[in-house]
Amino acid sequence: MEPNKEIAEQVLREAEKSNPGAWANHSRYVAQACKNIAQCCEHLSADKAYVLGLLHDIGRYAGVSSEKHLIDGYRYCAQQGWEKAAQICISHAFMIQDINTSIGKFDMSESDYLFMKDFVANAVYDDYDRLVQLCDSLALPTGFCILEKRFVDVTIRYGVHAATVDRWKKILEIKEDFEKKIGCSIYKLLPGNYDI
Repeated sequence: MEPNKEIAEQVLREAEKSNPGAWANHSRYVAQACKNIAQCCEHLSADKAYVLGLLHDIGRYAGVSSEKHLIDGYRYCAQQGWEKAAQICISHAFMIQDINTSIGKFDMSESDYLFMKDFVANAVYDDYDRLVQLCDSLALPTGFCILEKRFVDVTIRYGVHAATVDRWKKILEIKEDFEKKIGCSIYKLLPGNYDI
């Protein structure tokens, strides 16, 4: 069982007080994008998509970190009994289910790394996982953007890695899949002016 919208919003506000930063507004835009796209998918709940998008980076409550925020978020949500939110705290960073496709640093214990490696390899993704992966690439802290702008934003901050292009390709594939489901460009569902 996942939290309702009000609880998720309160949790994010508290986490933002614990570790202020642009990540919280980014999470709000991810949530809105998830909701807007899910509303056009019969098999998805817009409210659930919103909550999962809002909580995907909740592990950042624990302070500034790289990949550690994934396991911190997983543990936080798991302790609340929020199984899907816990999964998405990790899965949102691994659109390709291979720990070696990470673009961050594994700033965690060896046991946490091994847990995450196993988790990523064996997780069963559904359209909520894929939706958050997609929307994570549609949202800057200042608003919605085209995927390519977010790709550049992340690459400037994290650098180019062996899996960078494959990660981009996977997100573009997910975009195409959702556009087939909804019958229009995802950008039509996001407020803003896109020069595309």
